[in-house]
Amino acid sequence: MKTQTQTRAQAQAQAQNRHRPFVFINMAMSADGKVSTVRREQLRISGVDDFERVDSLRAGCDAIMVGVGTVLADNPSLTVKSEDRREERRKEGKSENPIRVIVDSRARTPIDAEVLNKGAGMRIIAVSERAVVEDVARLGDKAEVMVCGREEVDLRELLYLLWLRGVNRLMVEGGGTLNWSLISHGLVDEIYIYVGNVIIGGEGAPTPVGGQGFIRNEELVKLELISADKMGEGVLLKWRVES
Repeated sequence: MKTQTQTRAQAQAQAQNRHRPFVFINMAMSADGKVSTVRREQLRISGVDDFERVDSLRAGCDAIMVGVGTVLADNPSLTVKSEDRREERRKEGKSENPIRVIVDSRARTPIDAEVLNKGAGMRIIAVSERAVVEDVARLGDKAEVMVCGREEVDLRELLYLLWLRGVNRLMVEGGGTLNWSLISHGLVDEIYIYVGNVIIGGEGAPTPVGGQGFIRNEELVKLELISADKMGEGVLLKWRVES
């Protein structure tokens, strides 16, 4: 029987053979499957143990990716919070924070966003050819701008460019739109979801995956359960995306 470590190593090798990083999505949701309120206000769903887990995941990655919607709604810094983990990265010859990647087709990221101003490390903003030249130039003072795709960011091309930069392990902390785009294009290897002990409700409240959704049963993306572990008053689910 294959161990979890062996299987994960094989999955990462397979991602490399496809000329892209190993991609995993990490999220927290309520017991009823919501990630925020109908007003899209960020809520505390998980506890200290999960915050530490997420910080450890960030420290172990080459890059972290979010969509511009997450930047506008939550204004995250996406930095490694633990000084010990930052120091460990420095000892390994890495920047104290992974590369932070923003998928922003129209170059709408605010120039004063935390992700562009807090913490050391490279930032990359991926835009499409439809982005306004002046906005691209403005963001170019804060980050490297990559043009990928005509109408919207071509995620497959972006992942390939990141892979060429040496990004082998990519963590996605985006919202439902980015998650849908990656999953529907077959670009995700694993999904980690912390399910908290709260009910948020609301027909229009965001869920972990948005987008247009699949219609037919044969289109559905199937998952293989890696583990289900109690953490605090919630549960951490880890899934492998089946090819």
